[in-house]
Amino acid sequence: MKVVKTEADKLIEAIGDNSSYDFNQYSEKSFQRRVEKILSDYKLGIDDLIDKLHQDPVFLEEVVKNITVNTTEIFRDTVTWQILKHKVLKKYMHKSEINIWHIGCSTGQEVYSTLILLNELDLFTKSQIFATDLNTDVLNIAEKGIYKFREIDEFIESYNKVMCTNPFESDTHEDVTYEKYFIINRKKNLITIKPPLLNKTIFVKHDIVKQGNIFERKFDIIFCRNVLIYFNHELQNKLFEFFYDNLDDDGVLIIGRHEGMLGEIATKFKKEESIYSKRTI
Repeated sequence: MKVVKTEADKLIEAIGDNSSYDFNQYSEKSFQRRVEKILSDYKLGIDDLIDKLHQDPVFLEEVVKNITVNTTEIFRDTVTWQILKHKVLKKYMHKSEINIWHIGCSTGQEVYSTLILLNELDLFTKSQIFATDLNTDVLNIAEKGIYKFREIDEFIESYNKVMCTNPFESDTHEDVTYEKYFIINRKKNLITIKPPLLNKTIFVKHDIVKQGNIFERKFDIIFCRNVLIYFNHELQNKLFEFFYDNLDDDGVLIIGRHEGMLGEIATKFKKEESIYSKRTI
């Protein structure tokens, strides 16, 4: 069922009237695509969907979870993780505490990717990791650290690119096999995170659009990967300013490969791949 702008606007208003969620600055096309899928999945018309939202707060939460997209992988976009490992994290060696925030963390696979790098660089114990998402279902999965993988070999390939090779020093090879951090069950296509990576991260339900920084600190690294792409340009720029203000002077912002900055805000960061280092002005 095709959803037009007036229908999408009515739905956004209904969600706002019955909750604290605000989708007014969500990308129009992305929002409409998600709503069309919801209508198809629930076999409802737009007016019936809106009526049910008014009557059923549990259903409203389900709809919000379906609107927000949850896509993540361990060491997704390997070049970004190679730069993070061999260039970025090493500049925090001197610090007594490292604060990291994963925004829109989904099921937490990139959170565990970060923890692996921190552990290998002896930064694990002095790091504080926070991970937030709107969706409590994905946060529950993240806390358990058990993942269904269809392509185990692709996962191992990505892991080896980051953990066993150094593209910046071609003769370097590190023997950090995946068994150190994961239990793989090929029969069930399951990957389980091993301790001590579990229980390190503080996972919190949080709306970055409405709540801002709830942690009362600035951060060395903020991850917000493949979240901004679903927002309009006005909200993207507002959040880029927010990230700048909430990063330490030597902090970095890491966003998705298909996301980027435009305009004046871009002058406040130095870019390498998907990693934006804060410039002090």
